Amino acid sequence: MVTLKEGDKAPAFSGKDANGKKIALKDFKGKKLVLYFYPQDLTPTCTVQACNLRDNFSLLKKKGIEVVGVSPDDAAKHKRFEERNQLPFPLIADTDHVILEKYGVWDQKQLFGHKYMGVLRTTFVIDEKGVILKVFTKPKSKMHAEEILKAIS
Repeated sequence: MVTLKEGDKAPAFSGKDANGKKIALKDFKGKKLVLYFYPQDLTPTCTVQACNLRDNFSLLKKKGIEVVGVSPDDAAKHKRFEERNQLPFPLIADTDHVILEKYGVWDQKQLFGHKYMGVLRTTFVIDEKGVILKVFTKPKSKMHAEEILKAIS
C-alpha cells in the first residue's frame, strides 16, 4: 500500500537501467524527477503510459523535469521496451523489488478473484531537494504527462 505522501522525503534509491548504468535519487539533486512505477514492459496500458511520457518528454524537460521508470522486469526486457517505443528516458530493472518496496508500490493485487503480488501503478513527482511534491496513485495513462504538468504548475 502506498503510504508515502506529499511533503515526505523521497526514499533514497539506486538501481541499474537497461544499459547497466547506475541511477540513483542523488543524481537528480537540483532537478525535478518524475519517478513512475509500472507493472510490466510490453503490455498495453504500460506502453500507452510510457509513450505518453515519451511524446511529451521535450515539454517535461523544458520545465526542468527528468523522467525515470521502474518495474520488476529485467534489463533485457527493458531494452526491448525502450527500443520498440523509442523511449528517451531510463527504465530501472528492480527484479528484487527493493525500490518498489521502499516506495510502497509492491503489494497484493486482485484480478478476477485471484490474489497475487504486483506493482501498484504509481507516480511520484520529487522536487529539487528530494521531497515528494505529488503522488499519483491512479495515473491516467493516456494523459499522464499532462496531469503531471498541471499538478506542478
